[in-house]
Amino acid sequence: MSKSYEIVIDSLKEKIELIISRYEFLLSENMALAERLRQSESKLEVSNNRIKELEQRIDNLQLIGAFKASYGDVREAKQNIGKIVREIDRCISLLGD
Repeated sequence: MSKSYEIVIDSLKEKIELIISRYEFLLSENMALAERLRQSESKLEVSNNRIKELEQRIDNLQLIGAFKASYGDVREAKQNIGKIVREIDRCISLLGD
């Protein structure tokens, strides 16, 4: 009878060791994935900031383009300024709501 208990105990020991081994593997894999996620989130934040910066530059260049006018483009420049003023007024009215 003690022989059969030894077999059962040895089998349980092997299963416990296997479970511990799998747990340690999954724990290390989880830590590696958490680090990759952190790095990806950091890269995403940098990319989003860069996008915002570039969008601001585009807006600034468009605004500069609206104010650039040769002698013959004065009327067009006035229209562009009028559009910009209306857009500003619209934004101000939205802020007031």
